[in-house]
Amino acid sequence: MLRRLNAILALPKGHPQGWLVGTLVVILVACIWLSIALEAWWLVGVPAALLVGWLSIVDFRRIFFLMLACIPLSIEMELPGGLGTDLPSEPLMWLLTLVAVFWFLRHWSMVDGRFLRHPVTLTLLIHLAWTSVCVITSSDFLVSFKFLLAKGWYVIVFYFLAARLLQDEKDFKELLWWFFVPLLIAVLSVLARHAPSGFSFKEVNFVMGPFFRNHVMYACLLAVFLPFVWYGTYWYRKYSGPWWLLAGGIVIFIAGINFAYTRAAYIALVAAAAIYWLIRRRLIRISLILFSIAFASMVVLVTSRDNWLEFAPNYERTVTHTRFDNLLEATTKLEDISVMERVYRWVAAAYMIQDRPFTGFGPGNFYFNYQKYTVSSFKTYVSDNPERSGIHNYYLMVTVEQGVPGLMLFLIFCMAVIFKGQQIYHRIQPLRNRRVLVATLLSFMLIAMLMLMNDFVETDKIGSLFFICAAIIVNMDLSSRTVLRH
Repeated sequence: MLRRLNAILALPKGHPQGWLVGTLVVILVACIWLSIALEAWWLVGVPAALLVGWLSIVDFRRIFFLMLACIPLSIEMELPGGLGTDLPSEPLMWLLTLVAVFWFLRHWSMVDGRFLRHPVTLTLLIHLAWTSVCVITSSDFLVSFKFLLAKGWYVIVFYFLAARLLQDEKDFKELLWWFFVPLLIAVLSVLARHAPSGFSFKEVNFVMGPFFRNHVMYACLLAVFLPFVWYGTYWYRKYSGPWWLLAGGIVIFIAGINFAYTRAAYIALVAAAAIYWLIRRRLIRISLILFSIAFASMVVLVTSRDNWLEFAPNYERTVTHTRFDNLLEATTKLEDISVMERVYRWVAAAYMIQDRPFTGFGPGNFYFNYQKYTVSSFKTYVSDNPERSGIHNYYLMVTVEQGVPGLMLFLIFCMAVIFKGQQIYHRIQPLRNRRVLVATLLSFMLIAMLMLMNDFVETDKIGSLFFICAAIIVNMDLSSRTVLRH
């Protein structure tokens, strides 16, 4: 048993620190005995905590991938004092944040200066600097400060540390498998719970627990991770064991998306094919420019002469639907409660931006301020918002909480990642690296698109992939430049 644990911990036979393994076994047995005797089951977790602590010192890479494996299976928990966390993924993020800070301070000479000077990194750091300014001017400093701390460990772990650990094909394969297998387990769990009801639309949110907040989060996560699984099949010989597992996973993920009845995820699947076509033909830049012009024109049209009041819903007819076909019909008639509740909050956001256009209300403060800016004619049955959900448009949320400069800096960051990704695609070699890039860029752009109707970047399940994708694209840019020089 000791030899097996030594192998897991990467400690060779005769290693001078091998005695720690024996100590761990003794602690494990003692904790199991005490947990039974005292009926304190949490004691069983002590050896696991010690093991994680030890690995964070000798090989924090293992902790990073363990955290990735925990993300699809993490559970939201409410803590005393109105706080919340995701277990077990978020405590591992806190640990890795400390590890990363100490590692970078100690091994500063090993850090690639080109990564820190890269336009994507610089725009991200400038955006964080502006977020810090908005914390100081916030309407609730404590809420905004906690938001900044959370954003800090997301960026440190999923951008800077991920960039250090995800640099070649072996690393990308580890990313794929450590995230894919737990996510597949979560999807099978949801489908198994959903099947007895005949995959009823009425039951779709109930069966998401305990791993997913709602069906939208679940379906969108599957949609944005699907490019990694799809291109992962090219790494393995056709009809081999890993190939069959990934191919089967694609079928199961698509089934999961189908039975989640999430319109945004359906659109994302179609958009993925369109985005890939645009990338191959170098049309991403012009497409985004045309989209921005069209979107701005629509906003001007809707807001001029109070035309937006024409979209006010019928309070009695805007309700929750229990059949998906009724939901689709209601969506086209602007009578779906989820869409119109978004509009209710977007209208409030527009007034909030007018009130504080420069620094906003402070990060994390939309919920605490938006009610007094709402327009009663857009109110729906769920406008009381007991679940304390956000604005359901990340770009609007950034503008409300960090002002117009905050939005512009965030958009510049996203554009830098996307434009750089398209540029790399047409110069990167070999083909297997291009596939990694396409999967990464597709995932990033799908998240950016989905943020028009959601604010998932502040959640570990999708926010983690958002920053990881940005880090991988920067790494591939640097590595492709090195290849060209040689």
